[in-house]
Amino acid sequence: MSSIAITDVTVSRDVDNVPRSVVALSATTVTKDWENARHQHHKAQLIYSVRGILNCEIEDGVWIVPPQCAIWIPGDLPHSARGSGETEFYCLFVEPDAAPDLPKTCCTIAVSPLLRELLVKVAGFPELYALGGREDRLIAALLDELVAAPVEDLHLPMPRAPRLRRLAEMMLADPTDKTSKADWATRIGMSERSMSRLLLQEIGMSFGRWRRQLHVILALQRLTKGESVQTVALELGYENASGFVTMFRKAVGKPPARYLSDRISGAELASVPGIMFPDEISP
Repeated sequence: MSSIAITDVTVSRDVDNVPRSVVALSATTVTKDWENARHQHHKAQLIYSVRGILNCEIEDGVWIVPPQCAIWIPGDLPHSARGSGETEFYCLFVEPDAAPDLPKTCCTIAVSPLLRELLVKVAGFPELYALGGREDRLIAALLDELVAAPVEDLHLPMPRAPRLRRLAEMMLADPTDKTSKADWATRIGMSERSMSRLLLQEIGMSFGRWRRQLHVILALQRLTKGESVQTVALELGYENASGFVTMFRKAVGKPPARYLSDRISGAELASVPGIMFPDEISP
């Protein structure tokens, strides 16, 4: 089996030199709290999380990858990645023209049991597997499953404008801060109206929707580490667990415990609803 050290950034360069359209690697040695600096490679990349939680950041967004989910990163896209807690995952590198129907933008993907088993199987192939044989056919099946996999919305868009970026970083640093939108605008030297307009232009979201998306993503990070719903609710500034669970259920379609149990068991075969944020949801 081809395997890598999780923090080995040289892998990013090496995979582009392998004369195969698909290269699969495994990081089966559990490693705690690692970070891979900003880099890029011509081949697109799929990172499938078996254990722990992964974060991937590009210039205009942050993606979270809970267990039994994967992130798709198009080729030639600069990105950084880090693991929180004990992590275990598989990587798949794909030439852009190997499967033209694969996503053209960064996204998180729900992994079915069939796709998971194909990833594990392909990761066991020799780096220079024989072309035109059994390995090639299994890789073709894997790519077909990947194209059909449902896309999830575990994504926090990040603004590029300096003042909005500062706003995002302050809210990430203290998600419990209940400062009003008007006061946040004052903090970053903007009018409330200008801040709202620029946020919509840059990330396509209102201030309230962005903050709720932040809470869902941070909640998943903490819940995956084993923190209780009550603890997470209080950490995110909710007065009780009930209010937090209501927000989470409306956003994701199911309560936190059910969402995580479905992820860990890998039991979901059908499309998972994306995260939705009706304007009336509030902490």
